[in-house]
Amino acid sequence: MIDFDKWQEIFNSIRRHPLRTILTALGVFWGIFMLVLLLGAGRGLQNGVEYEFRDDATNSVWIRRGVTSIPFEGLPKGRQIRFSNEDYDLLAEHFDEVDQITGRFYLAGNQTISYGKKSLAYSVRAVHPGHRYIENSIVESGRFINETDLKDCRKVAVIGKVVQKDLFGNEPPLGKEIKIGSTIYTVVGIYSDTGGDDEMRIIYIPISTAQKIYSGTDELHQLMFTTKDMELAAIQQMQEEIREAFARRHQFDVEDRKALYIFGVAEEYQKFMNLFAAIRAFVWFVGLGSIVAGIIGVSNIMLIVVKDRTKEIGIRKALGATPRSIIAMILQESILITSVAGYLGLLAGVGVISLMEAIAVEYFRNPRVDLGVGAIATLVLVSAGALAGLMPARKAARINPVVAMREGGG
Repeated sequence: MIDFDKWQEIFNSIRRHPLRTILTALGVFWGIFMLVLLLGAGRGLQNGVEYEFRDDATNSVWIRRGVTSIPFEGLPKGRQIRFSNEDYDLLAEHFDEVDQITGRFYLAGNQTISYGKKSLAYSVRAVHPGHRYIENSIVESGRFINETDLKDCRKVAVIGKVVQKDLFGNEPPLGKEIKIGSTIYTVVGIYSDTGGDDEMRIIYIPISTAQKIYSGTDELHQLMFTTKDMELAAIQQMQEEIREAFARRHQFDVEDRKALYIFGVAEEYQKFMNLFAAIRAFVWFVGLGSIVAGIIGVSNIMLIVVKDRTKEIGIRKALGATPRSIIAMILQESILITSVAGYLGLLAGVGVISLMEAIAVEYFRNPRVDLGVGAIATLVLVSAGALAGLMPARKAARINPVVAMREGGG
């Protein structure tokens, strides 16, 4: 049952000292406000970084050829490493952990793409079917490059949505023929890409077709693959095994990092996730430190309140009030001040974060605070109020009624 008289006394005490109450509440308000604001901003930074990784599978590994910088077994440095279909087969057949795999063959510079009376320049990449999974390309209609295209060296093309809009407008492109340079290709698919418009200005063709028409060799410019479900340490070990296998095949020193570049997206992604875990821990440390400072302030003020109300508390005890009821009264006032101040800080923090959502900058997207954080903040508020009032309340409960009335009367 609610004791209205006790709550009325608490509100009267707060009204008698408004400035003291406001300054006391300000510490708790600021602590919760900064905690929520920093957590929301940290989440916005994390979302921004994760968004930058959206274009590539986070378990993908990219291999680029380089130039040797160390002599090896009588071979001079400065040799260009060249990939071929045999390197693709080496990865696909001898490493069971490889899931999706593709090679890349680049046509030099932008190519002139013609359809009807329109001629525009776009980048053309020759790839394997697994490329769509590594680049997170989404086939909107038609299909992607398949194994039959590779086997028969078909002249087919998959175009991005930007290419579709520029060349075809509202005309359906599937089955239509476009000219890449002087060679005619049939459009078999349209894709979108989370990487944005630049990624959708690319045209994909079968890698075997490009090798036959534009190179006359089985050369590859780059290799990429995704791994099966593996821990980061296992992926890193696998990368070193690949480096050793390529070093034997292409005859370069395995310690020559300029001969072969292996980039693991998972490793970079994990570095960022570890960084943000550290940032969150730091934010909680700073936020909780601010709250603790506020709690100390509330506790000191409640000690002053107890001292000011010594005579009143003495009279209460003389009339039969139990120590438990005295403790409850002081704790209620402390919890009230901290809870209201903390709740206002929580609302202010969420409000500022909502305003920050309108900010559209690189590496900062959709700042927000999870419901779990709100629940934790609420728990912190109640606990903070109880802790802040506990010592003053226990001091009040130990007051001797006779001494209290004598001091109050003096």
